[in-house]
Amino acid sequence: MERVPITREGLDALRKELELLKSVERPKNIRAIEEARAHGDLSENAEYHAAKERQGFIEGRLRELEFKIASAEIIDTSSIPKDKLVFGSTVVLENMESGEEVRYQLVGTEESDIKKGRISVSSPLGQALLGRKVGDEVTIQAPGGKRLYEIVEIL
Repeated sequence: MERVPITREGLDALRKELELLKSVERPKNIRAIEEARAHGDLSENAEYHAAKERQGFIEGRLRELEFKIASAEIIDTSSIPKDKLVFGSTVVLENMESGEEVRYQLVGTEESDIKKGRISVSSPLGQALLGRKVGDEVTIQAPGGKRLYEIVEIL
């Protein structure tokens, strides 16, 4: 089984979602199925079909989360090098065209959330940053065209 890098926080979030699905969402959905069944004819029972569809989603997500947790390899972000960008690094980039600075942490695909400043190491920008150092310039092809960044600081 291929190991998937993840931070401790990311693994904790996956475990929390798994527990929520098992202890809250799954039992709630089972009750919804039971209630819908009590209404009679299942062939034309929209509530029953919606609850069964939701059950399929929940069970699929449970399997997915269990697999991701089992294949996770926790990367200790407290001991990562500060001289080059690796998984878990936090970087400050300057957009060379606008002068705007942005801050990102390089994480796994499960943890990526651009609004929280967390980008996947498998994204185009994440891949371009891996192994780079302060002062390096990085060019990526974004949907809006090419973007040029300079690595200002590795935190």
